[in-house]
Amino acid sequence: MAIELSKEARAQAVASIERYFREHMEEPIGNVAAAGLPGFLLEEVGPTIYNRAVLDVQERLQARVSEIDLEVHEDEFQFWRKHERASRGRK
Repeated sequence: MAIELSKEARAQAVASIERYFREHMEEPIGNVAAAGLPGFLLEEVGPTIYNRAVLDVQERLQARVSEIDLEVHEDEFQFWRKHERASRGRK
């Protein structure tokens, strides 16, 4: 699954890369070079980040599914127990 950025997100990424180079590197990066980095990073590193996020979601969902019985459990065969409690309370 290819990871793609919207036009607006790509523009923000390029602006952020240019700013990072201006403020943290000895030489600024040109617009053309900065524009090429998001595509490279998405193709090269993006799948690793994406796969890690999928794994994190799977772990969270498995934890939630394993606890679902606690949230939705209903005790079985409770009619007579409730009935006996109610009749004791009326005496």
